[in-house]
Amino acid sequence: MSSMRPIIVFGDGTFASLAAYCLRHDARRTVAAFAVDRAYLHKSEHEGLPVVAFDALESAFSPVEFELIIPFGAARINGLRQERFLDAKARGYTLASYISSRACVWDGFEPGENCLVFEQAVVQPYATVGDNVLLRSGANIGHHSRVGSHAFIATGCAFGGNVTVGERAFVGVGAVLRDGIKLGERSFVGAGAVVVADTDPDGVYVGNPARKTNRSAMAVTGGDE
Repeated sequence: MSSMRPIIVFGDGTFASLAAYCLRHDARRTVAAFAVDRAYLHKSEHEGLPVVAFDALESAFSPVEFELIIPFGAARINGLRQERFLDAKARGYTLASYISSRACVWDGFEPGENCLVFEQAVVQPYATVGDNVLLRSGANIGHHSRVGSHAFIATGCAFGGNVTVGERAFVGVGAVLRDGIKLGERSFVGAGAVVVADTDPDGVYVGNPARKTNRSAMAVTGGDE
């Protein structure tokens, strides 16, 4: 379980600002600084707090005294967030999680490390969420569903019961997943898609009903073909 130590937020863009705002105003946590990859260290402050290079984070913010949260998007079909998550853990950081007070979760729900569950998200009984998962506003995770680690579930998604989401999968805004289906690892489901059958690993699915395209999930999320 996370302590109440001050938190470092990875990133210095709008998503990092959103996470910091929620941590301060809802979770009543102290945000101490922001961290970015050294290649993107273009300013010394963000939101009035210092911005530091991630590779030198320990020199100013010891893992004994500070926690880290990584509210990063789906770049490289969630691979970049996975890399930073594993790197931070290897360096001894505790990865904090955030569950909005305005989310609907049931007694006993415990997300993995570095999970963010935003307002109006619903996680029904017996559903589980792995490490390093983002559940955006209004996402509805049906009963007995399993969201694998490093997945990204966008705003307004609706899952039936017993859905299985593979590691690093991405589900776009407003997508619908029929009960009992399985998304393969690193699947990409486009905004508004209606998924009525299992998906293949690395596949990209769009439309109603969802059809597989000829592109790879890595290609559409900023990686190589």
